[in-house]
Amino acid sequence: MRSITLILFVLTPGLLAEVPSFRNQVQPILAKFGCSTGACHGAAAGQGGFKLSLLGYDHIGDHLMITHAANGRRVVLEDPSRSLLLLKATKTVPHKGGEKIKTGSREYGILADWIAHGAHGPNASDPDIQRIEISPAHATLKPGAMQPLKVTAFFDNGTTEDVTRWVKYTAGNNAVATVDDVGNVKVTGEGEGTITAWYLSRLSIATITVPFGQQVKAEAFAAFQPRNFIDERVIEKLRELNVPPSATCTDDEFIRRAFLDTLGILPTADEVRTFLADTSSTKRDALIDSLLKRPEFVDYWTYKWSDLLLVNSDKLAVRPMWSYYQWIRRNVEQNTPWDVLVRSLLTATGSTLENGASNFFTLHDEPTKLAETTSVAFLGMSIACAKCHNHPMEKWTNDQYFAFANLFSRVRAKTTGLKDEQVVFSATTGDIVQPLTGKPQAPAPLDAQSISMSSTQDRRITAAGWVTSPANPYFARSITNRVWANFFGSGLVNAVDDLRMTNPASNEKLLHDAAQHLIASKFDLKSLMRTILQSQTYQRSSVALAENMADTRFHSRYYPKRLMAEVLLDAVSQVTAAPTSFNMERRNANRGLGEAYPMGFRALQVPDSNTRSYFLNAFGRPDRVQTCECERTNEPSMAQALHIANGDTLNLKLAQKNNRLDQLLASGKSPSEIVDEVYLSALSRFPSAKEKTEVTKLLASAQAEDKRQTLEDIFWGVMSARDFVFNH
Repeated sequence: MRSITLILFVLTPGLLAEVPSFRNQVQPILAKFGCSTGACHGAAAGQGGFKLSLLGYDHIGDHLMITHAANGRRVVLEDPSRSLLLLKATKTVPHKGGEKIKTGSREYGILADWIAHGAHGPNASDPDIQRIEISPAHATLKPGAMQPLKVTAFFDNGTTEDVTRWVKYTAGNNAVATVDDVGNVKVTGEGEGTITAWYLSRLSIATITVPFGQQVKAEAFAAFQPRNFIDERVIEKLRELNVPPSATCTDDEFIRRAFLDTLGILPTADEVRTFLADTSSTKRDALIDSLLKRPEFVDYWTYKWSDLLLVNSDKLAVRPMWSYYQWIRRNVEQNTPWDVLVRSLLTATGSTLENGASNFFTLHDEPTKLAETTSVAFLGMSIACAKCHNHPMEKWTNDQYFAFANLFSRVRAKTTGLKDEQVVFSATTGDIVQPLTGKPQAPAPLDAQSISMSSTQDRRITAAGWVTSPANPYFARSITNRVWANFFGSGLVNAVDDLRMTNPASNEKLLHDAAQHLIASKFDLKSLMRTILQSQTYQRSSVALAENMADTRFHSRYYPKRLMAEVLLDAVSQVTAAPTSFNMERRNANRGLGEAYPMGFRALQVPDSNTRSYFLNAFGRPDRVQTCECERTNEPSMAQALHIANGDTLNLKLAQKNNRLDQLLASGKSPSEIVDEVYLSALSRFPSAKEKTEVTKLLASAQAEDKRQTLEDIFWGVMSARDFVFNH
């Protein structure tokens, strides 16, 4: 009886006009209802002896598994209703995964019709999907509102199909909006969230904006005068969300903030005095220009790019490590355009001692490592998931991964007679095999045409040309986002190496415009930095208003951030005038130039992350083992608080002879002047009236033999405060 019902259902005129396509209809159903997900049969080992590719990326393999594995018992062509594929999915027979579809549903009909027509596999004549579009792509809604979404698939034969029913939906911020299985969005809070639609490895994003329901005076926005495109885009977003901006920061806040974010050092007391006394309306611009020319700029940004490029003597011998570091430093010093720097790095050849950039390839000595590192470091996204299967959160396929990796398959290195030297060169033969097919994948950049397999030209030239091209939609955005994160504490896309489509920017128009600005300046990073520093957005106060307290993404105020480990250690050394000694880890002392760096090196001047320092480790210094922003943490912790309060670093520097405390006590300055000096040196501001009165009284009333101890306590109190540990 059941078989007859099914046959009538399948053959009802007009119900299914065409034979269902395995690739374009069956596979989406299996993905939609979780059959081919990692938690079910899409797991590496499958489930219950039934294994599918993750989200159906391997159409041929999945078809064979469904129709031929287990003696073909999963499909019964002469009676589809007895097919195990349907019996399990409907839980007609026991199924650990529970009921996935209902008998008589549209999905059941498609699967049954496919089986009834012979359960044919992927056909070369099946149209290939090109893209999907979600509508509305942007909706502004009120709290509690509902919004249905529609998703349309576009195929290469010019046809379109409404696939709303079979799309997998994901909400990016459940605190703002949620989405059900059929694309109905429900607003749950205020702010901005995204909905991701996935279908056949294609993605589309809808943005849901829910303005804050507070009353905001019109003058709160009218008083804000945009300085450049950054301010224009930020205020546009704030108006849309009904969130007013905070006021402009004070001069003392600005000088400290700009020094730390641009140079990684504090301004001296005299530099603060001079800046505060200047009455010129252009003094902030003048300060910005001077910061970009200072030698400390080279130290700071060389260190930043050394983090990114993994300068580490645990992975490289000491001499190549220095060569690599000096290559980065020369490029920062010369303000080499970012595209030129990256192109030189990706095509580097020759001695690892003479051409430091060649060490990039000795650090990543395998094509897939080179492909993955290149994508993270310079495109801001990881393609590693696509090594085993199509990327579940991006559009990159397994084929694209191996095509990209094949661009690096001919990089070779050979040793010479010199100690620790290797010579990097490009061979004329060699390919990496695509495991799924057992054959090499034609080398190709991501989203670009492949190149000839027989060409003997260095394939890295093609790779570097595509990576650094102004037309590349990822390259300029990635470095723009990294620079933005340096000045604001987090990227417009956060994390900075997670620029996947399913993790959109908090302000997409701003990121686009900032990236275009960088391209227009021919990838001059200083030009981008100057624009950021000059913006009202950057110069905004960190003091929250009642109306923007809840904002943590849209830059209605400057968000305080803890100083990164190296900057904080250098600040402690600078304020106390007690330098830190740095040593290589002992296990590397026999590998080259000894283990001690010259006294006076700041943490930001040490080329190698492989140095002994409890302070730097406790405060989140990266190991430089993998190209990932996750290696560094700027999050405060109890261990850090205890180390500031009771640890050796600050206490020993305060107790050290002939440090700043001794210099101040011997200077003949009055207690009031000494207190000013402490606050200006550590916090880049004069003490408040209350602070001045109380601290001066404390120092002035101390007995001669207690003066130094009292001054130690004053320094400790100031330097253990949040005002010192955080940039604000």
